[in-house]
Amino acid sequence: MAVLKAFRGIRPQQDKAAAVASRPYDVLNREEAMVEAQGNPWSFLHVVKPEIDLPASTDEHSPEVYVKGSDNFQRFIQQGVFSQDAEDCLYVYAQTMEGRTQYGIVGCAAVEDYLHGVILKHELTRPDKEEDRKNHVRVSGMHYEPVFFAYPAVKEIDQIVDSVIANKPEYDFVSVDGFGHHFWIIKDHKTIDRLISLFAKIPNTYVADGHHRTAAAALVGKEKKENNPQHTGNEEYNYFLAVHFPDNQLKIIDYNRVITDLNGLSKEEFLKKIQKGFILNCEGSEIYHPKEIHEFSMYMDGKWYSLKAKPGTFNDQDPIGSLDVTVLSNEILAPVLNITDLRKSKRIDFVGGIRGLAS
Repeated sequence: MAVLKAFRGIRPQQDKAAAVASRPYDVLNREEAMVEAQGNPWSFLHVVKPEIDLPASTDEHSPEVYVKGSDNFQRFIQQGVFSQDAEDCLYVYAQTMEGRTQYGIVGCAAVEDYLHGVILKHELTRPDKEEDRKNHVRVSGMHYEPVFFAYPAVKEIDQIVDSVIANKPEYDFVSVDGFGHHFWIIKDHKTIDRLISLFAKIPNTYVADGHHRTAAAALVGKEKKENNPQHTGNEEYNYFLAVHFPDNQLKIIDYNRVITDLNGLSKEEFLKKIQKGFILNCEGSEIYHPKEIHEFSMYMDGKWYSLKAKPGTFNDQDPIGSLDVTVLSNEILAPVLNITDLRKSKRIDFVGGIRGLAS
């Protein structure tokens, strides 16, 4: 059953929240982060992408990067930008995107839940990205960015959240990317205890966003446990920061693959090979969005293509075989491009749909 734990949040002062808010670390590269943080000493990019404050020649995975991120955060605290709540709380965080608002409960999730399969994942993690996030946690002792979990909606939890958001939020602003952010604090002990007890009846939660951060937090917690002869189970490293959203509020957006080469094939040879499993059409130079399940869009050499998976390439009776990511791997990535290990291959990268296909 799922663990939800209240905690003493470290959060920005009300008048600094909009300046502090930044996009996630994996949405921007170094150059983009530098531009976005320019002129804003409070941008959280100074913490989650601290390489922007170091010489351009600095390797983004070098020890000084992690130290810089930790130092920047401590500076924020010392200068009064951040402070810690006096007692354990839960929180409600809402995010508005394209007219839709979803409300999540912010609390600590348990490392043991991840290690023992209560927290379920659907995506393989890449060792290099996992190690990068682990180093941030190791050096700072902090979980800077929450992960997003989904859980099966519970009517009473929804009702409690509704009662909380009827009050004035602590933070309420629109960030530079056009997203609305709204935040409430739950201090009432009875409400906190009730939410914790309701979560204890939920059999599983699901990683919706933040597979690498979740894995990093859990594995560092496991490391600390193994290196602590006096481990009791009550230490802070047994938990990590998560926002829990009910499944009936989720909107699934795309998660795109970027391939660096065609495995020695010419463009014509590649297009011929993939037609074994797909009906292929050139859609021109305008961005093409897939319109239904088992349809893909592909951009290559200045043109967009639609790829409709042929019967036999998927199995809609199989929860794994029906996934489009399975079709993509089985029909193109492995047999045509020879990309068999998505966790380790340097020939493939991933771009979150939040950036849009134009990126």
